[in-house]
Amino acid sequence: MIYLLSNCGRNLAAKYKKKGALSMERRNAWKVYDQTELEKLDKINETYKNCLDDGKTERECITLAVKKAEAAGYKNLKELQKEHVKLKAGDKVYAVCMDKSIVLFIIGQEPLENGMNILGAHIDSPRIDVKQNPLYENEELAYLDTHYYGGIKKYQWVTLPLALHGVIAKKDGTIVPVSIGDEEEDPVFVITDLLVHLASKQLEKKGSVVVEGEKLDLLIGSRPLEQDPSLDQEEKEAVKANVMELLKKYYDMEEEDFLSAELEIVPAGKARDCGLDRSMVLAYGQDDRVCAFTSLFAILDTPQVTRTGCCILVDKEEIGSVGATGMHSRFFENVVAELVAMTDGESELKVRRALQNSRMLSSDVSAAYDPMYADVFEKRSSAFFGKGLVFNKFTGSHGKSGSNDANAEYLAQIRKALDTDGVAYQFAELGKVDVGGGGTIAYIMANYGMEVIDSGVAVLSMHAPWEVTSKADVYEAYKGYVAFLKNM
Repeated sequence: MIYLLSNCGRNLAAKYKKKGALSMERRNAWKVYDQTELEKLDKINETYKNCLDDGKTERECITLAVKKAEAAGYKNLKELQKEHVKLKAGDKVYAVCMDKSIVLFIIGQEPLENGMNILGAHIDSPRIDVKQNPLYENEELAYLDTHYYGGIKKYQWVTLPLALHGVIAKKDGTIVPVSIGDEEEDPVFVITDLLVHLASKQLEKKGSVVVEGEKLDLLIGSRPLEQDPSLDQEEKEAVKANVMELLKKYYDMEEEDFLSAELEIVPAGKARDCGLDRSMVLAYGQDDRVCAFTSLFAILDTPQVTRTGCCILVDKEEIGSVGATGMHSRFFENVVAELVAMTDGESELKVRRALQNSRMLSSDVSAAYDPMYADVFEKRSSAFFGKGLVFNKFTGSHGKSGSNDANAEYLAQIRKALDTDGVAYQFAELGKVDVGGGGTIAYIMANYGMEVIDSGVAVLSMHAPWEVTSKADVYEAYKGYVAFLKNM
């Protein structure tokens, strides 16, 4: 990727705040772009859409991130450890955890114990997972039994064209990648729904139970296995048998291999421009890959830093950041310890200092103000399309429960860093005080005593199979993350 920021971006600061420094009103960023800036915006968004297409699962995101990182000169930390390499300013390294999380560093001129500038985001998204004993036949229809992942409205996932992505891990150690449904020639899958003519009772139910979790099974076949006419006995569950024969043919898979398979059901189809003016992106998984990919672009496009720059992309945020690949794990802390050892020599105290003295943007999406559902928003404290990177001083729900609540001094530093490079940004909350809220990985990283604030991109239809973002906000997020890495 080409480094896109220039003096013209900084000059936008004056235009963006044209109404006066004393005004709290934020202008729509589209109104201040010149042709040069628009071309940069388009380039970033085309790269972003391609990444969404190639990264529909956590594993795919990590594969993509590693490929881009290595192309930008980043080295695998494990390989450098074997060679007993001493890291110095300007070195670029990355580490991967179980192919589902990654952390990248660009070593700064200051000692690591002075802290890092950290960009953090998650790469998991709400979806439907295939169970470990999933394949069954019912009235000559073959299904995969499922379990949904993260917060979804179940009724949104029926009658959509769906794709199957993931891996099959075989007992001999072979890992077989699976991707069915996103190429033009691929078949797709579907979860069925009840026809409206017979749905009078269904339509009386609450939205949360209109479609129950046990009815989210994936329809994958209806053709019976061709029988040998010389045999007297007909194959039982011939449709299921035919599915297994196809899986054997294409993936050398036995039914028991489902036990060690990791298969995710996601919407089929590519990221698309949205609107007659092509001002928006419609795609699956923008929560939170819009922040993850722009954070990745930012660190890859930052050639050198004073303070060590870091980008961490993690798994499991949608279910509480738990597990070995979630932010609650010691993966990040352990890698920082390795980094300290490879720069200043082993020191538990320097690890603690490096973490405590760090500054972080915990980036996750925010709810964009939706005029169709205005009653759940407080307009003065809402995030709006086209007004740039969103900051949430506090998140949580009701009485700030579960909130990090960043301090005022840190907010002032961030404002200065972003204003220096003419980044469009806004401050918001997620809905009305008594309605609810959400959070990111900020509160976890704050346990180290570092400065952390929730930030991200405004999204319409968050957690739906297809989410909407503004191209202007995607671009401003990228600009903001670059500014954070080099100006903080």
